[in-house]
Amino acid sequence: MESEDDMHDANEVASVEEEDDYYSGGEEEDMDEEAEAAEDYDYSYDYADEEDDDTTDYDFIANYLDDGDDALVSRSQKNYTILKEEDIRQRQKEDVTKISTVLSISSEAAYILLRRYNWSVNNVHEEWFADEERVRKAVGVLEKPLLKSPKPKEVACGICFEYYSCDSLRSVACAHLFCDACWKAYISTSINDGPGCLMLRCPEPSCGAAVGQDMIDKLASHEDTEKYHRYLLRSYVEDSRKIKWCPAPGCDSAVEYVVGSGSYDVTCSCSYSFCWNCTEEAHRPVDCGTVAKWVLKNSAESENMNWILANSKPCPKCKRPIEKNQGCMHMTCTPPCKFEFCWLCLGAWSDHGERTGGFYACNRYEAAKQEGVYDEAERRREMAKNSLERYTHYYERWASNQAVCTTAVTFCNYYRM
Repeated sequence: MESEDDMHDANEVASVEEEDDYYSGGEEEDMDEEAEAAEDYDYSYDYADEEDDDTTDYDFIANYLDDGDDALVSRSQKNYTILKEEDIRQRQKEDVTKISTVLSISSEAAYILLRRYNWSVNNVHEEWFADEERVRKAVGVLEKPLLKSPKPKEVACGICFEYYSCDSLRSVACAHLFCDACWKAYISTSINDGPGCLMLRCPEPSCGAAVGQDMIDKLASHEDTEKYHRYLLRSYVEDSRKIKWCPAPGCDSAVEYVVGSGSYDVTCSCSYSFCWNCTEEAHRPVDCGTVAKWVLKNSAESENMNWILANSKPCPKCKRPIEKNQGCMHMTCTPPCKFEFCWLCLGAWSDHGERTGGFYACNRYEAAKQEGVYDEAERRREMAKNSLERYTHYYERWASNQAVCTTAVTFCNYYRM
């Protein structure tokens, strides 16, 4: 009897032969049909059709690439939004309109409220409806003037004490009157002092009434007005917890990030990629704390001190660090010290000579070294040297990577033009 394995092998051989017959037969039939069709086929070729087909193919490829680019952009921007200055200004106006409409106050008062509560519409609503009087007092948006309107025809300015007619003096909601010249000087000085002008109050020391944007627009110079509005625009971003400016030089765009949505890596419209959390260059998967330490290490003086400790020794007399790069052990400090000493043991050179080992050795140093006198100093110098070598190793690679990235971005921008 044949074994089961032999029967199984025979069946496999038979099936393989059947498959060969099937495919070979099919090929012969197909070849016969093709030969018959070839006799009746017109071999004249229309190149115009070919060009149309090729154009269609290229259009399809271009559309496919465009769709791919759009998909990549949408995926990369689904957790953040790029905001231009026009977008930021539009959002500011929308928030001011909301506050002004809901609370039934002027747009100038709405600006002051939003600035006080870091441009958070929800916070303004909560605080206002919880205690309107307290909020008004805190931000300086007074409902009633603190002083009654003066009856005399002429009133003294509260700053220069010159007398003016009531029509020539101005005040905010508190009714403290000042002349235009004093108002202009006060506003100009405040604007030139920085963004603190956004919280400008009445010149009267005891008054907390806020100076609104309408007063700035009326009395400030054109240059100061533009500066004030610039501070106002920047405060919308810098006071927000969800929006940050792009740190790239010369870029005026901001990035609004959906907090808690995942990776902090974002790419601005200027092609600069950075970490939204720490505003350093994109550094995933390295955490922000490690990057902060690295930046601090590159900018601090610690590595300079390590280099000095590893490559120099202090003069035994004036303590200035001295580097020895070649030559014998006889060292002479620079004027006005001019102290001569041995590089190895730091002893006075007058005590050295042929008996101590000459110019290229020091018997005193070797003896003291065996006794462990220089162990601590040598240990510190060796640690500093190892730390410096390790830092240099990584810094060179980091600097090379930065240079390559900069070159790549330059080429990309060049070919996009």
